[in-house]
Amino acid sequence: MNDIEIVFPGGKRVDARVGRHLVRTDQPVSAGGEDSAVAPFDLFLASIGSCAGIYVVGFCQARKISTEGIRIVQHQRTDEAGHLVGVDLEVVLPESFPARYRDAVAQAAAGCKVKKTLAAPPVFTVRSVSEEAPGSHPQREGSSASTV
Repeated sequence: MNDIEIVFPGGKRVDARVGRHLVRTDQPVSAGGEDSAVAPFDLFLASIGSCAGIYVVGFCQARKISTEGIRIVQHQRTDEAGHLVGVDLEVVLPESFPARYRDAVAQAAAGCKVKKTLAAPPVFTVRSVSEEAPGSHPQREGSSASTV
């Protein structure tokens, strides 16, 4: 898996370079941004439903079932403090969707890699590093590391 580079183009905007793609984010006006792009946390949430969606697409394509009229509705549950405590995905199927595959397509969506990663979360390490001359490796500062 390739590294992702995060850059700061100005204001509250934060962009991520992912391979050949640039993922733009911004904060809403109420949080001091320009609302020029989706907020990072909303992008995180959208990655859950989008990931489930690609599993639905793959399921349907393997069985030559049209995806027309299929959609996923994602509901977030939060506690009193506003922390995310649950995500519910509903795979909404048209009446024409084959009855014998209705439960199976939902199970396919549940196979999403993002969902599985959240179920067994990785360890996050955050540290500051000093930029070095071109060609050398950044010097890692162990004293400023934080692991979550």
